[in-house]
Amino acid sequence: MLDYLKSNRLVFLLTLLTSVFYLNFAYDVVRSDFIKLISLYGALFFVTHKLLQISKGNFLTLAGIGILFRLIFIVAIPNLSQDFYRFLWDGRLLIQGINPYLFTPDQVLNHPTALLKVSMPQAQELFNGMGGLSASHFSNYPPINQLFFTITAVFAGKSILGSVVVLRVIMILADIGILYFGKKLLENLSLPVNNIFWYFLNPFIIIELTGNLHFEGVMLFFIIWSLYLLHSGKWFWAALILAVSVGVKLIPLLFLPLFFQYFTQKKTLAKGLWNFTKFCLVVIGTVLLLFAPFLSSEFILNFSNTINLWFQNFEFNASIYNIIKWIGFEYYDTNLIKPYGSISPFLVIAILLILTFFRKNRSTKELITAMLFGISIYFLFATTVHPWYICTPLILSIFTRYKFPIIWSAAVILSYSAYGINEFSENLWLVALEYTLIIAYAVWDIFEKRTESKLI
Repeated sequence: MLDYLKSNRLVFLLTLLTSVFYLNFAYDVVRSDFIKLISLYGALFFVTHKLLQISKGNFLTLAGIGILFRLIFIVAIPNLSQDFYRFLWDGRLLIQGINPYLFTPDQVLNHPTALLKVSMPQAQELFNGMGGLSASHFSNYPPINQLFFTITAVFAGKSILGSVVVLRVIMILADIGILYFGKKLLENLSLPVNNIFWYFLNPFIIIELTGNLHFEGVMLFFIIWSLYLLHSGKWFWAALILAVSVGVKLIPLLFLPLFFQYFTQKKTLAKGLWNFTKFCLVVIGTVLLLFAPFLSSEFILNFSNTINLWFQNFEFNASIYNIIKWIGFEYYDTNLIKPYGSISPFLVIAILLILTFFRKNRSTKELITAMLFGISIYFLFATTVHPWYICTPLILSIFTRYKFPIIWSAAVILSYSAYGINEFSENLWLVALEYTLIIAYAVWDIFEKRTESKLI
């Protein structure tokens, strides 16, 4: 890597310039300064694109540069998200033997003598950092996520900065794992290996995962590993690893129906259906085992109610829902989020079933393409689409012909316009611009690829 940088002055200068941008982003940007935020973000995308163009084919160099950019954030406190405070809170509860699914931070901190005794380092600082919304709700992070929080508490349970470093090392290792298995899967699918750098060098990924410590990267590591194992014919281990990804984030459960044709294509229907059933049973059974240490009627009630909030209470950076919301206020003088939140999951399930039975998902490429469409449609119907959610369609897209998630990863920065100095207020014109760009490019992307395939 160093020899290549010395011999290619332009690559060295671009790497140096990008490093300066990331230093500024990591240690000087504040979320409410939207002009600076979007300017730096745009500059990072532009320079990264140039870097990819010039260094195409130099896999090890690009991999080294990607790791370097991540290490720039190593001691930076996340500046675009406060979720990590809740991660630390849950981990520090767990090492004291307290179930984080049974008590909200409000209950723990405000009623310690009546409820339970907690001796947590920096408890008030963590409580203040996570914000009132998180503090008033039960944890919704699945067990493998909680395991990583606990590991962080074990190694750095008395230091917020130390805990951040531990979490960041986990994120970087997960991304290196994605690079490793992503490269192998691309090779096996006869796709350009350098596609992986639309993920690994993407400023959106580096900022949202390494920078802001969101666990989507860990979830995606297990998904890509699972897909690689499945493509290699190791269905049992693929199911097991997919279950672990669900143990990080629940979202991969959406993909389960899409595996149906993959298992039924080469066998009799009865044999294929049995293989598909075995795959699902391993996934679901393993997920239940992961949750088993926490299971109780109280846990089920708390966890399900907290998940339900995402459909019927919370709203941020939505597309279709914002249109429904406008109709509700314009014609009915009410917010339709509750009825919409009750109906939209069934619409998503219906669309996933259409993708399952009426679209060919027989090869690994076709399966991943169906997963890409499925998750993209889910986010279009969702009432809450935080920027880091787009990591999933982005990583899936590099194994397909479709590139609209790359545009999505760039445009999603517009959602940060909602965070002002003193208040939270979405600029719906910018949200509309974001989704207009994404949907327009997606339509062009889909129809262009369909035309190309017909010509071929």
